[in-house]
Amino acid sequence: MEELREGLRYLEGIGTPQEDQQSQLTWTLGGSQRLNHQPKNIHGLDLSLPPKSRVPAHVVAAIDVSTVANEVYKHNFPHTHLLAKTIEGISLEEFDKLSFNMILMSPPCQPFTRIGLQGDMSDRRTNSFLYILDILPRLQKLPKYILLENVKGFEVSSTRGLLIQTMEACGFQYQEFLLSPSSLGIPNSRLRYFLIAKLQSEPLCFQAPGQILMEFPNSGTVQPQEYAVVEEGKLRVRTREPDVCLDSSSTQCSGQDSILFKHETAADIDRKRQQDSDLSVQMLKGFLEDGDTAQYLLPAKSLLRYALLLDIVKPTSRRSMCFTKGYGSYIEGTGSVLQTAEDVQIENIYKSLPDLPPEEKIAKLSMLKLRYFTPKEIANLLGFPPEFAQF
Repeated sequence: MEELREGLRYLEGIGTPQEDQQSQLTWTLGGSQRLNHQPKNIHGLDLSLPPKSRVPAHVVAAIDVSTVANEVYKHNFPHTHLLAKTIEGISLEEFDKLSFNMILMSPPCQPFTRIGLQGDMSDRRTNSFLYILDILPRLQKLPKYILLENVKGFEVSSTRGLLIQTMEACGFQYQEFLLSPSSLGIPNSRLRYFLIAKLQSEPLCFQAPGQILMEFPNSGTVQPQEYAVVEEGKLRVRTREPDVCLDSSSTQCSGQDSILFKHETAADIDRKRQQDSDLSVQMLKGFLEDGDTAQYLLPAKSLLRYALLLDIVKPTSRRSMCFTKGYGSYIEGTGSVLQTAEDVQIENIYKSLPDLPPEEKIAKLSMLKLRYFTPKEIANLLGFPPEFAQF
């Protein structure tokens, strides 16, 4: 969410006050996914608008086919025109009648995820976005601004290639980013692709041609060596990617000599310590709820079965894993868990486990008081404002 707000601030900075005073916006979302921890499907893009972004805007239409997502949207934005239909179900003439000058969109990400099938254009869930790219050049009046979000992996897809081709054919100046909440001081790793574009002939003041920026530039000068670079039509991603979690079950971590405790290597622990020492990122405790959270404690069977796979953080940590829709139902790779007994040394607990019977293992692990993050806490880490209701 904060990345979107920052992107809109950049759009604000490259527009004129006269133009921005009358900004209108259509927000397109193709397809529907599960509601849990999928902020784009409860129209989180809308929350990056005023007053948070300082960009005057009026939403002329929000579009989603998911009935659950639309109920949440109506609860939070009761006065916005909501179209409960697919993108493909809206004709070119209907789009022209909306008379918008900005599009915010977050197409379905499943065709591009690194752990999925990567069907790209062949995945039917891409159809809504391909439809937008098809009608965009044929609109009576092109939108002045475009902001798009998707997962890491989109930047190497054929769909992204068609997007860039369409942007250039329509006369847009654009910049691509790969950003994580930690880039803006939020202690969560959720690396995502962003594109912001403006319809004009002159390059953007911060534009870095042929590059995908890994952070928002603080000035008009960019340093190419810090960023991913597009060369000869192919994306070469540099190794500086601090927010991508390593897979503890990979061959990198399989050597017995390198395992310290849990399924972590010395490199894993060093990476996490570096993240926790980054003072530009806030501590988790500023995102946590007060009150009774006993219902979120991990059950004994999960402690016993998945103890070695848990990514454990404390309120004083400055990091957390990306939360997925499987969080709370599955353990491995779905998100971090919180150690609320801060005075207990996790290393001592884990090193004492191997020779203990199951009952004693559970007793030992229970001393850590591990719990899931609450839905509100996850919303906080995703940048949702305090007044947002998940419904």
